[in-house]
Amino acid sequence: MNFSEAVTYLYNARPPFHEVGASAYKPGLENTLRLMAHVGNPHERLKAIHVAGTNGKGSTSHLIAAALQAAGLKVGLFTSPHLVSLTERIRINGQPIPEETVAAFVTEHKDFLDALQPSFFETMTALGFWYFVQQGVDIAVVEVGLGGRLDSTNVLTPVLSVITNIGLDHTEFLGNTLTQIAKEKAGIIKPGVPVVIGESHPQTMNVFLAKAQECGSDIYFADQCEYLRRTRLKVAPECELKGNYQEHNLQTAFVALRAISIQYSAIREGFAHVCTMTGLRGRWEILREQPLVLCDTGHNSHGLQYVARQLKELETNHVWLVFGMVNDKDTEVVMRLMPAGERYHYIFTRPNTQRARTGEEMLALWKDSGVRSQESGVAIEDPQQAIAYALKQAAPEDAIFIGGSNYLVAEAITYFDNKGECRKS
Repeated sequence: MNFSEAVTYLYNARPPFHEVGASAYKPGLENTLRLMAHVGNPHERLKAIHVAGTNGKGSTSHLIAAALQAAGLKVGLFTSPHLVSLTERIRINGQPIPEETVAAFVTEHKDFLDALQPSFFETMTALGFWYFVQQGVDIAVVEVGLGGRLDSTNVLTPVLSVITNIGLDHTEFLGNTLTQIAKEKAGIIKPGVPVVIGESHPQTMNVFLAKAQECGSDIYFADQCEYLRRTRLKVAPECELKGNYQEHNLQTAFVALRAISIQYSAIREGFAHVCTMTGLRGRWEILREQPLVLCDTGHNSHGLQYVARQLKELETNHVWLVFGMVNDKDTEVVMRLMPAGERYHYIFTRPNTQRARTGEEMLALWKDSGVRSQESGVAIEDPQQAIAYALKQAAPEDAIFIGGSNYLVAEAITYFDNKGECRKS
């Protein structure tokens, strides 16, 4: 089969979580271990850094990978979800896995996949690890898909574990409290393997300390590292990632890289060119200059609180927000966080996924949030039409923000890339 047929097979045989949500989730490692055994147990031969967390794990993974590349290493990078093509999930030194490699892998192992019926993510994990070993990477940076303890990627025994932060997301799988969620994410901590925690929190610190002690693992809280404050000026990166919230991810990535003795010069180089070196998109990315068009993949209250703050800091006349979310996120909380007032104009739309809320549902929630007027927004269900409407309404001195969902950001990137005017930050 060709690439298009392989993608169709993967989606139809076992639809991915990013499309259908809970029904695609298969907790536990049994399927993954059987898959790994079938393709030669690549997880046992892969030197890796394992990155979990509620938010920021994608950016942190890319920052770490870029610095490792700058240090002269051949670096695999496994992330999810993808924005435009599933090949984005599996990269080596920034280059996506070739489409023909995906097609050949699915074709070769189709009978086994039919019999085992693994999830989409389990299959992608096996493909990614197999590809990294086949291509002889020096090290791989592997982002957890969901949670940690039962995530497919947790078949790894890495050289370093990283947990960026803990927030209330995917509570239907991970628990309803920060402590419960921390226990799930602490499941990536392995015996004798050091762990870096990005953000300390009174409700989660003891969970990580206890797990690290149980495993005999050195533990570092990035926001409490004294040597970070002493040495950060030696790095002082001019980072391609411009979102204010990236300060937390820079801090976490920096401590992680120093924990494995990566030189300051490589960290500086990697951070300065992280998007160029790894292909990262959609993190406070500038898509157009006039009017200023920005997009960001923040998609829950923990992440969007930082986006909301930065939107309030924009020195533009008006801000037009093309906004949509999926139905398993804390939409009502997000509505209370997002900026309001005469300069903010909302265009609610439906991201391109079965899990999405409609624009009309979003508008109704907006009006019910307690601080919004009846004139606060409009609903345009088609994302491309919503973006076109915002461009028509916005003056050159205004700004347009597109976000609330990875799928909506993917629409924005496709829209501006197809017009040949996308400006990569």
